[in-house]
Amino acid sequence: MDFLLEALTIWLKEMLVGGIMGNLSGMFDSVNQQVGDISVQVGQTPQGWNGGIFNMIQNLSNSIMVPIAGVILAIVMTLELIQMITDKNNLHDVDTWMIFKWVFKSAAAILLVTNTWNIVMGVFDMAQSVVAQASGIISSDAAIDISSVLTDMEPRLMEMDLGPLFGLWFQSMFISVTMWALYICIFIVIYGRMIEIYLVTSVAPIPMAAMMGREWGGMGQNYLRSLLALGFQAFLIIVCVAIYAVLVQGIATEEDVIMAIWSCVGYTVLLCFTLFKTGSLAKALFQAH
Repeated sequence: MDFLLEALTIWLKEMLVGGIMGNLSGMFDSVNQQVGDISVQVGQTPQGWNGGIFNMIQNLSNSIMVPIAGVILAIVMTLELIQMITDKNNLHDVDTWMIFKWVFKSAAAILLVTNTWNIVMGVFDMAQSVVAQASGIISSDAAIDISSVLTDMEPRLMEMDLGPLFGLWFQSMFISVTMWALYICIFIVIYGRMIEIYLVTSVAPIPMAAMMGREWGGMGQNYLRSLLALGFQAFLIIVCVAIYAVLVQGIATEEDVIMAIWSCVGYTVLLCFTLFKTGSLAKALFQAH
């Protein structure tokens, strides 16, 4: 009877240890790949990220939004002229320079609308240049490497009792699912940002048409702030990855395997949280006070 119990115990231990090692082996590969791809993704301009989407958005903007922007521009500048004239003592104090001022503002507004796409792409080109320089300065290995921690883990697990092994097996399963969830979160942040950029640029001519209006000008100014926030959000993301890389460098020196793995999970959760916050932080930095 003792022989059967011992054989059953050994079989259960081998099954649990195999499951634990299988869950832990390659657990961080997908996250490492996604984190390593962050700097490449956020450092690209809208045209470089996906040329097909870029051309589609450009065609939509030029063929649909620019005519609408022209109508809005005519309305805004007409209201501007009416307000400019009526503000001067009910037409009793109208000077010639006011007409020249209105003509200048109208010409500047037309110039902005006709060059909207170049202005928008210039903002992202500038942001991409900043990200490229930052990547060259703070680049470091952000991959989680726990291979050195797992080298002698299997013999140590075989020496443990069944109860703790069951606990470790459940923990390894939970951590494995968590890492896949974090992988998806990182994917959503990086690709969601690029989709947001395409959406914002597609309607660019409309807020730019209102830029020179006295009352409508806030629309264009807020739009430019949003562009700057989206562009420099990439810089904040690069800084987050750099901080994450510094934190995970000490993982391999951990003696407690489970503590090391939970530290990896904690740092990755922290990275995902900060990535989600970069958008609102960038917008807050460029808001008018």
